[in-house]
Amino acid sequence: MRILITGAGGLVGGALARHLGRENAVRALRHADLDIIDRAQVARTLEAERPDLVINCAVIQVDPCETDPKAAKSINIDGPRNLAEISSKLGSEVMHFSTNYVFDGKTVGRAPYTYEDETNPINVYGQTKLDGELAVMEALPSSYIVRTAWVYGPGKASFLASVPKKLQRRESVQAITDAFSTTTYVSDLAGRVDEIISRGTHGIYHVVNSGTCSYYDFACEAARLMHLGDAEAEELMVRVSERDLDRAAPRPLWTPLVCKLSAELGLAPLRNWREALAAYVGSEATSN
Repeated sequence: MRILITGAGGLVGGALARHLGRENAVRALRHADLDIIDRAQVARTLEAERPDLVINCAVIQVDPCETDPKAAKSINIDGPRNLAEISSKLGSEVMHFSTNYVFDGKTVGRAPYTYEDETNPINVYGQTKLDGELAVMEALPSSYIVRTAWVYGPGKASFLASVPKKLQRRESVQAITDAFSTTTYVSDLAGRVDEIISRGTHGIYHVVNSGTCSYYDFACEAARLMHLGDAEAEELMVRVSERDLDRAAPRPLWTPLVCKLSAELGLAPLRNWREALAAYVGSEATSN
């Protein structure tokens, strides 16, 4: 296939470019290569490339959305709409990446969210990502929407990605105890995306590793993988609640996902988050 990836400078876009590039002709574009809010530039680029599939990974993140709603709308809604409308005219398919934050997470302990559950974002990021989904599906009903959650992997200095190395260096880790979701190892995400594309069934996918955890649970498992004793690990953990952090955007506290559409297609759930974290830790150790 001829695949064009936007936002390829980010964690997800970069991983997809590497994985899908093994067997496809992939054009990986960073923001400097293509500004998706510039409709004329999008049209020129897609007309020149004529991709079979456009994968949109461009995004503005959670707190910047809250402080700059105008930019959030441009990048998370208008840009995806441009891609979908022009792709529709050219006969290209679109895969658009979205988030667990389209849900409000107000019922802690409920079953994981499926695509059938009602959305109700509680921050600008979640609302604009949801509106971006709707814009894509309105312009191109035969599209793929991929919601994912708490993605980590090499190349992005997030809490999830950095906690194993911090613990290995015996540095303290500030870990949130009251926010729960499903984590996603970016290598597993890329592999499942490949499977989704090969099946060719459009719809809303929830692509995450199996099982639910808090940031604190994740840090504790990372400590175990780093061979820290319980007492030493506990000494390094700084337990905090979400409200303690006073971040610009509120976060939903319970957003585990499960992929009903994958199950309907006979695709097995992705491996448990503990196995995925062990693979990430092993991969990072091998690369250093």
